[in-house]
Amino acid sequence: MNQVLLYLSVILASVSFFLCCYACARVGKLLKSVKGLEWDTVATLTGDIGTIKKSIQTLNNRINGLNSPKLNDELLQYALKQQTNVTDINNKQFGG
Repeated sequence: MNQVLLYLSVILASVSFFLCCYACARVGKLLKSVKGLEWDTVATLTGDIGTIKKSIQTLNNRINGLNSPKLNDELLQYALKQQTNVTDINNKQFGG
């Protein structure tokens, strides 16, 4: 039983060591790739990505018909009609 635990701990330590080396290599590769990048550049890229996402979202809404002027006009007319119906009911006098 002691030999099994010994071999198991050696195998686990070896796997942990290789995983640590792999993680260090990946972190080193990441640091090397972003070495010349400045915070102003990152901020500019983030703003550009936000603008592009908003433009794509608006375009998709137009394609799907969710942002069509015709639909907006119909909704506005419907809301006005409902509002005038409510005010007409409130203006009627009951009783005698």
